[in-house]
Amino acid sequence: MTRRAPSTASPRESVLSLRQQLSDTLSAMSASSASPSLPSPTPAAAAAAAMPAPTSSSPSSSSSSPARTKNFILADMEGRAPRDNRVCSRCIARLAPGEIGQVNWHLPEDQACRLCQVARCEPEAFTKPFCDFLQENPTVFHTVDYFKRKLNHAGFQELPARDSWADKVQPGGKYWVSRNGSSLVAFAVGRDYKAGNGAAMIGGHIDALTARLKPVSTRPSKAGYLQLGVAPYAGGLNQTWWDRDLCIGGRVVVRDAATGKTSSRLVRVDWPVAKIPTLAPHFGVGMFGQNNKETQAVPVIGLESAGADAADKAAPLGPPGAFVNSQPPRLVRLICKQLGVTDYTSVLNWELELYDSQPAQTCGIDREFITGGRIDDKLCSWPALMALIASSADSDRDQQHASKSGGGGGGGGDGYIKVVALFDDEEIGSLLRQGAKSNFLPLVVERAVEALNPSAYGPGLIGQTYARSFLLSADVTHAGNPNFLESYLGGHVPRLNVGVTICGDSNGHMTTDAVSTAILRRAAELCGATTQDFQIRNDSRSGGTIGPSLSSMMGVRAADAGIPQLSMHSIRATTGALDPGLGVKFFKGFLDNWEKIDGEWEH
Repeated sequence: MTRRAPSTASPRESVLSLRQQLSDTLSAMSASSASPSLPSPTPAAAAAAAMPAPTSSSPSSSSSSPARTKNFILADMEGRAPRDNRVCSRCIARLAPGEIGQVNWHLPEDQACRLCQVARCEPEAFTKPFCDFLQENPTVFHTVDYFKRKLNHAGFQELPARDSWADKVQPGGKYWVSRNGSSLVAFAVGRDYKAGNGAAMIGGHIDALTARLKPVSTRPSKAGYLQLGVAPYAGGLNQTWWDRDLCIGGRVVVRDAATGKTSSRLVRVDWPVAKIPTLAPHFGVGMFGQNNKETQAVPVIGLESAGADAADKAAPLGPPGAFVNSQPPRLVRLICKQLGVTDYTSVLNWELELYDSQPAQTCGIDREFITGGRIDDKLCSWPALMALIASSADSDRDQQHASKSGGGGGGGGDGYIKVVALFDDEEIGSLLRQGAKSNFLPLVVERAVEALNPSAYGPGLIGQTYARSFLLSADVTHAGNPNFLESYLGGHVPRLNVGVTICGDSNGHMTTDAVSTAILRRAAELCGATTQDFQIRNDSRSGGTIGPSLSSMMGVRAADAGIPQLSMHSIRATTGALDPGLGVKFFKGFLDNWEKIDGEWEH
């Protein structure tokens, strides 16, 4: 059965009418609070006003807490088709008429309101958005651009690194900073912040294994094929990349001849343009042994065209030495067409890469899995940023509630800074300026503390801030593979759709210790989340994370915890359909409760 608007009006008109009735009623009540003859709302509008607000899933939250702020609702709706924004009348009533167009109010009786689910951090609400995110943001540059838009819609403000932050960072403010277009730090300052208070930080990475175009990607034609010169990034071009349909995307540096300005522009070709073909087994050469990535893993991108190729040689796309002359002419034309660029010489350079064209999707008998590309470490980074947006929205809501009830300027009692830092280059060692071993995160924290405390700033204040802080290094970990259980340590086999896994390592590849483990378990307890444990066997090689570098650089307490996945470093990996949402729940619980947890410890 479907809840529909009255037949005398279209669904959109009825929704607008409901909103207008409620708005008119509330306006009249505000203007004439003492009048005995207030206009009565219609039954539909009255029902919308009287419906209880969504509640948090945290056991410590009141069941009657108000709904999330409008900014959070709009940020969650942004970019979605109406069919994916099916909401109830109480959520409709929170939106302005101009915003209703993003909503489809045809809500079946057996379908929960999407925005109510998000408000309660129900894992099911995050499955499709995460799949959409993976598909729509194939490169690190697209990912950062997506996060910027999400943060802007949620009321965060950009802090340009080249500008002074004096008088710009304030208690109650929400901000983001980017570096190189491929890494980002977002933070929210508590309204009750005081000098020396700490920060609850989550760090992850958004780069993934791939194959990047070489500086000169033109290759000589062989057997009538056009090929593309690419180089593996981290473990890209491994065996899982063979026979896949590969798209191309990234960023292009373009100079505008009219203005003389140079800028970076994002591009994504959504159909497959490249393929690395395997050799048929009939030739007696096994494809699952060692293959030469320089000579045998060269993508095919087309067939020779004698006339076109001769014309390209006779009339190059640019003058001698131009970048476009070092790239396949047909690829240059394709990229320029996607960008709407007509002057090929305006393309000064690019950073393009290949990625799997198959979309992220759910699978399994009950669709209990998500399979997709680039899951490591977007599986932790995306939930971490969604958790920050949700947690800061709760703080805004609490402040609004306190103001309306005459509670003064104090917000929701958070006097600390909530931070999410997402880095590039983790898969190759984090040593570049946009990586976790750079000064990016410490510099952002220190500049924010300086802007908040201009008269008291100094090494002592920074030391005090870090001593009261905690870093959660969030990177994916290994789910148990039923076909290879002998490779796992007994009692340390994470399962999908259960919860975040706390990772340990006796040789310091992870930051986790007894204290930090207890802190994470307390965070899970406070938000009603479940945790698991993982450690590698003694006879296996352990991977590393950004945790040790960042925690030693800042001297903060830290732990490593992440969401489990199958087939790490494959071109397509698998996680649980509920795992992105379980990540949001846990990370939000950590951000919400850090001040309380820290206060429970004897120091």
